[in-house]
Amino acid sequence: MKEVTIIGKDANYLNIQLSGDIDLGNAENFYNEVAQSYEETPADIAFDCEQLNFIDSTTLGTFVKILKKVKMNGHTVRLTRLQPKIKKLFTICSLDQIIQLD
Repeated sequence: MKEVTIIGKDANYLNIQLSGDIDLGNAENFYNEVAQSYEETPADIAFDCEQLNFIDSTTLGTFVKILKKVKMNGHTVRLTRLQPKIKKLFTICSLDQIIQLD
């Protein structure tokens, strides 16, 4: 299953759809795909997480790494349609204070 699908850029965001499980085994690939797309099309990033089933602490760190990369250029990261169990992880770790969750 492909966990990262680059939808493309609209007027405001580089849109990326996430699905399945992202964990220690594929977090580096996740980062590399997002970083490459961002470098090709610098913009705020919106992750559609409706079909994302599982993340671990490595993935949380990867989101922070992505945020740091895009903030250097004045861009932001936004996660939409998170499942409650995943949104809770971001809240528990206080990442909802630095990453926009919708």
